[in-house]
Amino acid sequence: MAPCKKVLMLCGDYMEDYEAAVPFYALAAFGVAVDCVAPGKKPPGDACLTAVHEFLGHDLYTELPGHRFAVTADFAAAAAADASRYDALVVPGERFVERLSVDPLAVSLVAAFAGETATRRRPVVVTCHSQLLLAAAGAMRGVRCTAFFSMRRVVELAGGRWVEPDPLGLCVADGNVLSAIGWPAHGEIIRELLRAMGARVAGGRGQAVLFLCADYVDDYEANVPFRALAGVGCRVEAACPTKRKGEACVTAIYDATPAATSDERRGHNFAVTADWGDVDADRYACVVVPGGRAPELLATRGEAVALVREFAGKGKVVASIDQGHLLLAAAGLLDGRSCASGVATRVVAGLAGAASVRHGGAVADGKLVTAASWPDLAEFIAHIISLLGITVSF
Repeated sequence: MAPCKKVLMLCGDYMEDYEAAVPFYALAAFGVAVDCVAPGKKPPGDACLTAVHEFLGHDLYTELPGHRFAVTADFAAAAAADASRYDALVVPGERFVERLSVDPLAVSLVAAFAGETATRRRPVVVTCHSQLLLAAAGAMRGVRCTAFFSMRRVVELAGGRWVEPDPLGLCVADGNVLSAIGWPAHGEIIRELLRAMGARVAGGRGQAVLFLCADYVDDYEANVPFRALAGVGCRVEAACPTKRKGEACVTAIYDATPAATSDERRGHNFAVTADWGDVDADRYACVVVPGGRAPELLATRGEAVALVREFAGKGKVVASIDQGHLLLAAAGLLDGRSCASGVATRVVAGLAGAASVRHGGAVADGKLVTAASWPDLAEFIAHIISLLGITVSF
């Protein structure tokens, strides 16, 4: 079925990685089409370089290289078209918005959604530093707004009403403007954006999902479904057998490259939110095992192997992506099942007795969900919410 809603995402080089990826894949999982545009770039083939922003012990956040994020539509065509063809605008944060704030086409595009002369104001999501574009478009006056702390004076100079980002997961909704400090608020951002677009979300409230992680878990494969499921009302928790609640797992970025094997780069920190000793399968409806190198550790830990086996034995949803299949193989959960796999675990899946192995995409076999890699996240998340009985309708 063709998507009934369409969102425009305004992108550029060095936009924050999560702030582009989470809304892109989460909305696609919910059946919303997302056009990603950037000045000076055209599909197919052009991409934006993203940036990872994380606090690593210095006075300010550190910027690290992220993924290459493909543009999917032409910026000039989107700027020239009637804005009413889109149901919302998403502007990720960080340095790229400085250049866009003096780009007349970009500013006029934002004004068409949120400015005083807009014929119909549609939801506009601004995070971290992208509130600067609202100010440039003259659309900040009187708006209650939050952002990264350094943006407070900008918000006030533009006539906005500053709201402290406390807690960090806060999303401030004022009229059609949804603002947040950045990616820690994505669960609330997704929830508020769906509400503003008229979505009816059912089945998520009260359901709990557990993510199993360790150091060098895949950056996208952990965070994107974690935030997407929170956005539809699930209680999401992350646990690691070697870390305590409040500690963090470092993530790894594996980007698409022409080479057969991707390079590895450090990504964001992924917070552990539950002590391993407090994890009880009966409290959760689903367990998710992201990929990266973390499953190499998890597969050697008897308690992790036993836990995913317990989830399966109790009829819970078990979901794995990419190298997460190694833990499923160790638990004997691939035997006789159909699964999707990337190159990294294709042989492993066969050795573990998989009846069929799809090369790419995502597959649901009973209550087992598998996906090949992070480009398949939208399909992966869609299978999980379907098996949990969660619906998103417009």
